[in-house]
Amino acid sequence: MASADVAAQDLTPAVVEQFFAAARGQGQRRVPTMATAAVLLSFLAGRGVIAAVVPVAVTARDRLLADYRQHLVDERGLAPTTVLRYERFAKRFLAQRSSRLGCDVGDEDLTGGEVNAFLLAAGARLVVESAKREAADLRALLRFLYLRRRLDADLGVAMPPVAAWRGTRLPSGPSAAEVDAVLDSCDRSTTSGRRDYAVLTLLARLGLRSGEVAALQLGDIDWRHGEIAVRGKARRVDRLPLPSQVGAAVAEYLRHDRLHCSCPEVILTLYAPPRPIHPSSIPRIVYRACRRAGVSPVGGHRLRHGLATEMLHRGVSLVEIAQVLRHSDLGTTSDYAKIDRIALAAVVQPWPQARS
Repeated sequence: MASADVAAQDLTPAVVEQFFAAARGQGQRRVPTMATAAVLLSFLAGRGVIAAVVPVAVTARDRLLADYRQHLVDERGLAPTTVLRYERFAKRFLAQRSSRLGCDVGDEDLTGGEVNAFLLAAGARLVVESAKREAADLRALLRFLYLRRRLDADLGVAMPPVAAWRGTRLPSGPSAAEVDAVLDSCDRSTTSGRRDYAVLTLLARLGLRSGEVAALQLGDIDWRHGEIAVRGKARRVDRLPLPSQVGAAVAEYLRHDRLHCSCPEVILTLYAPPRPIHPSSIPRIVYRACRRAGVSPVGGHRLRHGLATEMLHRGVSLVEIAQVLRHSDLGTTSDYAKIDRIALAAVVQPWPQARS
């Protein structure tokens, strides 16, 4: 608004649409809709800055997406971040199909051939991991449409899998010395340094995922018994012992730096207004710490790999590692057996020498 010399009292739905059109014209992806701006317009109207805004009409697609969101929360019990991911994909998929075919909602006359063509196009433009995620998002939407009788057949069952082979790569993570260097890179004389140190110890010493760090609440820490409740995938809540280094780092942040607010989350943003940190901000904390420590940049999940590798080198069993990492399938943990070189050396058979 400032760059276009638009005053607050001049903001109208038409001006907002011009802004969205300019963003689309510049090639911006995922341009918001008028529903996104409705909160701002309603606030300005309530303060008398602009005239009352006519409510945005709710379309059939909006109602379907609202029903889909409720289905993901109530019937599937997915985590909020997963619900948001599935909802964003459904919104994009239906809008693109509606625009291309000129239909109302975007799910009309959907066929298996069209689904296969979409997956082939996704596989050609995305890496394997992203293509698998796109396929999972589409499968969830197709099954919902079938449950709501908007499709005659469950096309999600007929979807071909994305070509990928499990176990082709070794799990890799930073060494113990590199992890120590990353932790030591935090300037604990500053607010940001103490906050980042608390985040990094949760990642590196407990093996928490980024979303689990962001979801950690004040009531999840039992200081008297030295335990912490971790809110993991599929609404699982697991209790783990609270290591002294992690407890000291979190306590120092809470006592000196956490802004006072009604948010129950432990880790907050550094700047007002205080609000819970977003999971996407946590990898950036790790990247900055890696640069300060002079080690190869890794994401938060690689610190989780590093913890598992170090536990394996110290003789911890795979079952115990699975309990710490909260793996529901021991097969996931068994991947770390491939990097236990000491144990593997014991089963190596001598190679027969060729006779001259």
